[in-house]
Amino acid sequence: MDSKPAKPSAKAQPRRRPAALRNRLEVPLIGIFGLLLLQALVWASDFLIPVTAACLGYFVLNRPRRILSKLGIAPIVSAALFTAFLTALIVLLLVQLSAPAAQFIEDLPSLMDEIKQKLSAAGGTLEAINDATVAAEEIIEDQNAETVEVEVVSNTGIATTLFSMAPGFLSRILFALILLFFLIASGDMFLTKTVQSFERFADKRRAVEVVHSIEDRLGYYLGGIAFINAGLGVAVAIATHFWGLPNAIIFGFMAFGLNFVPFLGGLMGAAIAAAVAFVTLEGTLAAAGVFATYIALTSIEGQFITPLIISRRMRLNTPVVFLFVAFFAWIWSIIGMIVALPILIVLKIVCDETKSLQTLARFLGDLDDTSGSGARD
Repeated sequence: MDSKPAKPSAKAQPRRRPAALRNRLEVPLIGIFGLLLLQALVWASDFLIPVTAACLGYFVLNRPRRILSKLGIAPIVSAALFTAFLTALIVLLLVQLSAPAAQFIEDLPSLMDEIKQKLSAAGGTLEAINDATVAAEEIIEDQNAETVEVEVVSNTGIATTLFSMAPGFLSRILFALILLFFLIASGDMFLTKTVQSFERFADKRRAVEVVHSIEDRLGYYLGGIAFINAGLGVAVAIATHFWGLPNAIIFGFMAFGLNFVPFLGGLMGAAIAAAVAFVTLEGTLAAAGVFATYIALTSIEGQFITPLIISRRMRLNTPVVFLFVAFFAWIWSIIGMIVALPILIVLKIVCDETKSLQTLARFLGDLDDTSGSGARD
């Protein structure tokens, strides 16, 4: 009796087509998601910048809030104290800097004109380039002689433009402070919700360790950098005062703020101080001295003080840091340059504490970095 071979059941047949299709669609979907995320970061920058600042402030201040809670102080009281202190500090800085900053902004166009005149009077290559530019403009005007020339006169100066931006800037600061208050006042609610989202006890414990690690290392970094930058600002203000620059306190606060920007902050501050010295001190030698003094102070801070206090705890890949700062400068301007490194630190900590991200953690760290070697599932 002939026996017919049994047909394989539908359940026994492997279903390879959906898996292959999913693999083919994975890369395009990731690319589309990346482009949409980039567009969202640029489009929602006015909202995301204060939110990012408030979240970073929450990670820094949550550990002091927890210490105050052990002393019997309610989270809402701690939040009120922290935000009141930050608000008073910001108001004090605005009041103290408003007059000299306004004067500096008003004098900025005249300073730029004087710099151009002195560079033109210096002759040489710059004068030849200027003559070539003028000749090119004359040729273009001769070719377009038949067109009707319309001169648009604008009375809007640099000072007016900057002051018109002040309400939006202040509103973002206010929004960040209010959000920071609610984050701190919530206590450990977000940590509790994060722990509740995991099922295994090991995952819950790991989530707590990651959050505590972010609080410790990020708070240590930002607190130490703020303290070091404050000392640098005082040193720069004193040095520029002895050089005879007007409004030396402006250069001190400028050094404090720009030094949060890795690589480029010190060079930008030195260039601005040298440009002002070139005009006000009437001489290239004085401008070179101001530039050298500024660079010397930032070099002492960057090569000796910061590595001694901070860098041993923060081992990062230098090219990655530069690219990260450049990327956030592209999407969020100067504020992005300031918050880029704290965001990278948070990403590095998460990768250090997650076993599946150990490859990325090693890539973000430097050659001597072994902080993520003990991560668990």
